[in-house]
Amino acid sequence: MKRTLITAALAAGSTAALALPGAPAIGGASSVDTGRQALTSYNATHVPAGATAKVRAVYTASGSTVVTLHVWGLAPNREYGAHAHRFACSPTSAAAAGGHFQYAVDPVQPSTDPAYANPWNEVWLDLTTDGDGNGSGQTVVRWQPPNGSGARPASVILHDHHTATGPAGSAGTAGPRYGCLTVAF
Repeated sequence: MKRTLITAALAAGSTAALALPGAPAIGGASSVDTGRQALTSYNATHVPAGATAKVRAVYTASGSTVVTLHVWGLAPNREYGAHAHRFACSPTSAAAAGGHFQYAVDPVQPSTDPAYANPWNEVWLDLTTDGDGNGSGQTVVRWQPPNGSGARPASVILHDHHTATGPAGSAGTAGPRYGCLTVAF
């Protein structure tokens, strides 16, 4: 997976600005780091009490964004889909986070058109946990969220399974929402 990310970053022309988490900012790059926080759980089996997560977004000088998600204490040996969503988490409603954040917004919502619901237009952070329920996912996109009120993603949602890349009608889907972390992208 890491080789794929680096290859994608190189293809995007960001060789000098591939700022991986933990690395210092490069020439005008900036970052957002939530620190380790409790996840809001909407399913106690898959996101048990005490589960935590951390998101780091690095905005490179070349205009790309590197996003990393780390999770601890989830169900062990399990696949999860994970995406940046439009609104902050709600303690009582998984739906309150809205749909996936899209750089180019699909005029038809919810978006399942592969022209919009894809890992180049959205922030996909799918992961598989280890035997202790810990895991991480990372992506590099060739854009940065626009500035302005409501124009940036505000959370990362954990879903039931890895994200579908299939045809229209299923692209971008990952099943029910199990957990959420508010992120000030």
